[in-house]
Amino acid sequence: MTSEERLRAAFACEEVDRVPVSPQGFGRVDPKSELGRRLLEETDIHIYTASGLDWFGRKVQAESLSEGNFRTTVWHTPVGEFRATSRTTERTSARVEFPCRRPEDGERFLKVPFELDEDRIREASEEFRRRREELGGRGMVLVEVPDGICLPAELFSPEDFCLLWADAPDLMEALVREGHRRVMEGVKVLLEGGADAFRIIGPEYASTQLGPEAYSRLVVQYDKELVALIKGSGAIAYLHNHGPIMRYLPMIREISPNALDPLEAPPWGDFVPERARELLGEDVCIVGNLDDMEVLGKKDFGEIWRSAERLLRALGPKGLVLSGTASGTYGAKAAENFLMLARRVGG
Repeated sequence: MTSEERLRAAFACEEVDRVPVSPQGFGRVDPKSELGRRLLEETDIHIYTASGLDWFGRKVQAESLSEGNFRTTVWHTPVGEFRATSRTTERTSARVEFPCRRPEDGERFLKVPFELDEDRIREASEEFRRRREELGGRGMVLVEVPDGICLPAELFSPEDFCLLWADAPDLMEALVREGHRRVMEGVKVLLEGGADAFRIIGPEYASTQLGPEAYSRLVVQYDKELVALIKGSGAIAYLHNHGPIMRYLPMIREISPNALDPLEAPPWGDFVPERARELLGEDVCIVGNLDDMEVLGKKDFGEIWRSAERLLRALGPKGLVLSGTASGTYGAKAAENFLMLARRVGG
C-alpha cells in the first residue's frame, strides 16, 4: 500500500498492511531537508490545507495594518466596523483583540449581509489538488474546515465566549446556526472542486470551555449534518477535538466521523484506550495519543514504544493511526522518533 492508501483504509476502519505512523504535518522540520525527505518517504504523513472560508464573506471590505509583531484587521460593514489584532512570535501567533466583545456585537454581526466567497474557496480546492499531486501517494492531504461553533469562538475572546453562553444562550445558538450554514455552503463548493478529505475543527470550544450540555446543543446536531454531507459525497470526515474526551465519545459516536484526533493521554487529556471502543464504537478511527512535544519530543524510544504497544493491543490493527497530538510544532527529536516508530511497526 502507498501511504495515502494506508491512511484512507485506516480512516475508513478497513484492513491495512500495517498500522500507519503519521506525523501531522512537518512541524518545525524543513520539508526540503534530509530529515523532512525521510519523513515523507518513511512515514505516512498527513498534512492540512486551508478551506478558503471567511466569516465575513465576499462583499465586506477588509484592511490590515502591521506594526512590529502585531497585525490589525478592520472589517468595514453596513452596520459598522469590526476590529481584530493578532500577535506573532517566532513559533506561533494568537489573536489578542477580538471583533466582538458584548452580545450586542454578536447581534450586530448577524445583520451583516453575507455572500460566500466562492472564488477564494475554489482557489483552496486548487491548492488541495496541487498538494495532493505533490505528495504523489506518499501521504495524505485534508482540507481543514471549521464547524459552526467556530464562528462565535473566533468572534469573541475565550472569556467573552463563555460569558455569551451563560448570559445569552439563544444568541450563541443563533451564531452557531449561521456559522454552520456558511460552512455547509463552503464545503459543497470544496467538494465540487475535488476535495475528498476534510478535517473538522471546533468541537473542543464546547468540550473544554462550556461542557456537555453545550456540546450536545452546539456541536452534535450541526457536526452530524456536516459529516453526513462529507461522507455522503464519498469523502473522508475527520474530527479534531483536543482536551479530556472520554465523556464526549458517545456524542462523537452519534456525529459519526470517519476518524477522531488527538485523544491525549493524561495529564493533558483523559483518554483510556481500553475503553475507547466501548464508548466510540468500531467505525471511528482513532488518530494520535503520542504527545508531540512531551513524549515524542523528549522521551527515549523505549518509553514511546511501550505507549504505542498499549495502543496497538487495545485498538489495532484496524481503525488506528499512531500519530502525535496535533501541536504543529514538533521538532527533530520527535521526527526521529516517528521514523523509528514506523520502522518498528513495519518490521
